[in-house]
Amino acid sequence: MNDWIAIGALGLVGIGLPLGMMAASAILRPTVPEQGKSATYESGEVPTGTARVQFNIQYYMVALLFVIFDIETVLILPWTVIYRSALEQGASLATVLLPMLIFIGVLVVGLVWAWRNGAVRWVKSPRASRRKTERQDA
Repeated sequence: MNDWIAIGALGLVGIGLPLGMMAASAILRPTVPEQGKSATYESGEVPTGTARVQFNIQYYMVALLFVIFDIETVLILPWTVIYRSALEQGASLATVLLPMLIFIGVLVVGLVWAWRNGAVRWVKSPRASRRKTERQDA
């Protein structure tokens, strides 16, 4: 039962200490309302427009594909290091090569799926579309 008392005391200290610090800060700090305190901080620049900006989903898709293929590289590199030693210790080529080929195959299927759904096709700006039509007209 003594272990539970120690755990309970630790939980109380873990919750009470931050709450006590926030309460002491709220009581002791000076409150001087200013317009600058409520403004959005943008690296010292004067903010323009609203903070609610909708980003193109294409940025997210490119970042997601980058992360997937970055992880692929991180997983393939150690496999290439142990590949030769596994063959020297008597493992068959199929035993060593088959799991990595399945892994790469799954990633290739994912890339083909993303490509067919337009995840890697970049959206053209209206200016670029206008230039292309101007060249075709000339």
